[in-house]
Amino acid sequence: MLNGTTAEIVERKALRINPAKTCQPIGAMYAALGIHGCMPHSHGSQGCCSYHRSHLTRHFKEPVMATTSSFTEGASVFGGMANLTQALRNIFTIYDPEIVAVHTTCLSEVIGDDIPTIVNKARQDGSVPEGKVVIHANTPSFIGSHVYGFSNMIMGMVNYLSEKTGTTLNQINVIPGFVEPADMREIKRLAAAMAVNIVMFPDTSNVLDGPLTGQYKMYPEGGATVAQIRSAGDSIATIALGHFASHVGASTLEQKCNVPAAFLELPVGIGGTDRFIDALRGYAGVEVPAAVELERGRLVDLMSDLHQYFHGKRVAVSGDPDQVIALTQFLLELEMKPVFAITGSPGNQFEKRMHELLDGPVPTAKIKANADLFELHQWMKNEPVDLLITNTYGKHIARVENVPFVRYGFPILDRTSHRFFTTVGYAGATNLINQMINALLDKKDRECEEEWFELVQ
Repeated sequence: MLNGTTAEIVERKALRINPAKTCQPIGAMYAALGIHGCMPHSHGSQGCCSYHRSHLTRHFKEPVMATTSSFTEGASVFGGMANLTQALRNIFTIYDPEIVAVHTTCLSEVIGDDIPTIVNKARQDGSVPEGKVVIHANTPSFIGSHVYGFSNMIMGMVNYLSEKTGTTLNQINVIPGFVEPADMREIKRLAAAMAVNIVMFPDTSNVLDGPLTGQYKMYPEGGATVAQIRSAGDSIATIALGHFASHVGASTLEQKCNVPAAFLELPVGIGGTDRFIDALRGYAGVEVPAAVELERGRLVDLMSDLHQYFHGKRVAVSGDPDQVIALTQFLLELEMKPVFAITGSPGNQFEKRMHELLDGPVPTAKIKANADLFELHQWMKNEPVDLLITNTYGKHIARVENVPFVRYGFPILDRTSHRFFTTVGYAGATNLINQMINALLDKKDRECEEEWFELVQ
């Protein structure tokens, strides 16, 4: 069952086997959960919403709330206006959120439902109470990926909420990319350590990794408030982390409110984190504190200590494009060799950027966007690697090929604590190093001859 992959590679144009992505609405739902007091709403069939909720719940091990327009055959033929209008009336009456974030699905996109018109009519009919907010994003499942859905919902936040009043506020916007709640918390911690005021949206920290208090809250304490997102139009600048997940939102805000944007990659490893810290420093006009420099120094020391174990190791990487790009840079800093790198998301920027990174240090690297894990497995069968880094769906490949495996990205369904341990910033790089070295040395201990089974490595 696990080893159905053949070593002979046949070019496939219309078929994906074990695709390294999922659909847009999941990303939109995750982004919506990063708004305080928000109810994500899936405008489509009940099954779509159930799948998206369960997938996020399995990854974060937290209940994910969302509502649905519950399309049936009638809505599929005549349109979903009645369903969405009734849904909005029910949502605000029963659940009383501050904001509803509507995202579309395959069915509503094929029908061609005009969400802004439906919402405006619902507001006129009184289905949307005064003072309540409804935003939307078009997220057809048949194109793009969950990363595109995340990006489109951020664009919806900017289009509907962000305003420019003419009074510049002493704050910097940060769009964090499709990362874990722990990563968003780490970004905020670094900014606080530098005494920089930031508005981060979306922000799922304290939403999908909150404490167990014995009292259920449908709308946890975390998340960016509507007021904060509105104020983003008056910020000094925007720092967008990740081309695919964040840059469109920052560009939209720049065009709408004339807020200058810095387009960065995810702050993974030394170089990526340095660029993020430098952007905060430059825009806020502050100095980098000694505590942050100390964190960086400890990471450099750890990298130096473990250089002998990482140098020259061949690595296969798969996942979201922003994460693969950032992680590849970190692997190069460790002097490892990312020989295979794929993403399931489409887009020419991935291959272009990866070639810029790898054509020099690893000229034989294989790079592919809109790819799948079946093809990655075929590459590994023909040219074995020392380490595989991807999400849970790589565990079958790792077992069959007996390759050390580090779980990274989305989704991680078979482990539980990933949402608490950051992979961004200097602290996140330390966590990644810890996972990688343990995976490599565990295999060495497991397979070495008895005379090489050492207490000290």
